[in-house]
Amino acid sequence: MRLLLVEDDKETARYVSKGLLQAGHTIDVVSDGKDGLSLAIRENYDIVIVDRMLPGLDGLSLARTLRSAGSRVSILFLTSLGGVNDRVQGLDVGGDDYLVKPFAFAELLARVNALGRRAPMRSEGDVLRAGDLELDVGSRKVRRGQERIELQPKEFILLETLMRNKGRVVTRTMLLERVWGFHFDPRTSVVETHISRLRAKIDRPFSKPLIQTIRGSGYCINDNP
Repeated sequence: MRLLLVEDDKETARYVSKGLLQAGHTIDVVSDGKDGLSLAIRENYDIVIVDRMLPGLDGLSLARTLRSAGSRVSILFLTSLGGVNDRVQGLDVGGDDYLVKPFAFAELLARVNALGRRAPMRSEGDVLRAGDLELDVGSRKVRRGQERIELQPKEFILLETLMRNKGRVVTRTMLLERVWGFHFDPRTSVVETHISRLRAKIDRPFSKPLIQTIRGSGYCINDNP
């Protein structure tokens, strides 16, 4: 699933995003409530995980505004405010679940998966395309033309990240964060290695390459390289 985490505590954000990435999900992380609201409205997420106490815009207001805008995205509050009234407030403004800090990651993952099972099917954004390359997010299938392409989990998330940013440069740092959960540069060649493997599967067997290297910046997937 594609997730958004709105959390201003860096350690919590790092811990949660790393675990969810390892579980096979795609996750964007922001620390400001206003930025979280903007992303949640603009992008197509399955679940928004939100703290209640945030800079810019608090979590309750974020959820209330999303519901007022007609968004049906699942909202999971992850917060230290654990009183009965706090829980009731969170659910009343449109939250689908409420988990109190400190928490066990296994429980968070179980709740995320449960929300995913009952989340409404998305009417758009499930199939990403770049030229004759097609990635079906729901079924996790990739095709180029009539040929089915088998990808490993990290290769799939890497390709999905590039295709969701079609026509835009995705930096190495962004890929390290979104695909591997690194919020620092580990000084490894993991990105370059996986890009090479991805090219071997979706570019080299075909006449027209789609993945571009933007020297000094990062990578880009484009219909017209």
